[in-house]
Amino acid sequence: RSAMEAAAGPSRLRVGFVGAGRMAEAIAQGLIRAGKVDAKQVLASAPTDRNLCHFRALGCQTTHSNQEVLQSCSLVIFATKPQVLPAVLKEVAPVVTAEHVLVSVAAGVSLSTLEELLPPNTRVLRVSPNLPCIVQEGAMVMARGRHAGSNEAKLLQNLLEACGQCEEVPEAYVDIHTGLSGSGVAFVCTFSEALAEGAIKMGMPSALAHRIAAQTLLGTAKLLQQEGQHPAQLRTDVLTPAGTTIYGLHALEQGGLRAATMSAVEAATCRAKELSRK
Repeated sequence: RSAMEAAAGPSRLRVGFVGAGRMAEAIAQGLIRAGKVDAKQVLASAPTDRNLCHFRALGCQTTHSNQEVLQSCSLVIFATKPQVLPAVLKEVAPVVTAEHVLVSVAAGVSLSTLEELLPPNTRVLRVSPNLPCIVQEGAMVMARGRHAGSNEAKLLQNLLEACGQCEEVPEAYVDIHTGLSGSGVAFVCTFSEALAEGAIKMGMPSALAHRIAAQTLLGTAKLLQQEGQHPAQLRTDVLTPAGTTIYGLHALEQGGLRAATMSAVEAATCRAKELSRK
């Protein structure tokens, strides 16, 4: 059965993972929880048992053989470290067939590199996930290779929406997504921590301040998504003349928050591009 035929009945679709780290586990967990795939239809490979135990706990099949994953599954997600991926692709290339749809989540490995390392006409897609996939709130983008059509893109998008939001983009956006959303998780954590520390400074207990800061981020993000508004509009709704918020915003502007954040995304994107070139 090809991945496309299996898409008609998700419970019958066999999904393989080559590499069993946190991102692979997060995607597998999302697919299983959303009922897109049966746990027993998932096969994961890794060189040691260290990470495979997490897959076994989910009820998945595991192996130490990368080739076995491709021989058993038509849709295979490669979630190895980027520097390991070329060797892994060369190893599995002899068992890749026209039935396969291969997906890479390795940062910085281009579609053209993936296609060069695999047999001609292999259907390849690239996905850039981020850590919140672990709680099914990921922000993902995907780009398709030369031989992957809209059917493959739809199949993958449908599956990955179990882990959050997934949008198809030109490959040129993937490095920007890494800077905005991959690294952005750390930027947002830094801001959340600073928010809480401001409250701690003013006398609020630490644990409470951190809980409220995190909930403030969550609530604001939901408002932005549901209202579909530009952030500036929402911000204006909170501002009252001579009120608390405008005093706080003035302090943020004096600290150069916007410029620092834009520079952070730029620096992370440039680094992602640099790593891609290597």
